[in-house]
Amino acid sequence: QVRLVESGGGLVQAGGSLRLSCAASGSVVFSINGMGWYRRAPGNQRDLVAGITAGGSTNYADSVKGRFTISRDNAKNTVYLQMNSLKPEDTAVYYCNKYAPETGRLFGSWGQGTQVTVSS
Repeated sequence: QVRLVESGGGLVQAGGSLRLSCAASGSVVFSINGMGWYRRAPGNQRDLVAGITAGGSTNYADSVKGRFTISRDNAKNTVYLQMNSLKPEDTAVYYCNKYAPETGRLFGSWGQGTQVTVSS
């Protein structure tokens, strides 16, 4: 079983920045898995924001390209999301999970997420 713990969210004004972290533990070989950041805004489904493969290739949702950067530290089993130029529409609960665009498979459990609120 995989345990995912997200942190780093908060309240920030539009134009500000936040850095999210997600630590993975349990029965997972972190380094061989793609990892992704997902978000769910109130009333919406959970969508992929950014993904990074085991080899370090990245992919971003169009809405965050040029503003967000995903990275990973395999030694710490941690994936990060640097968010700059934040907008009110970025307000959501952010989660991490597996990123596997070929199969769509995810880890069986989600963490508690971290709330990001961007004020206008």
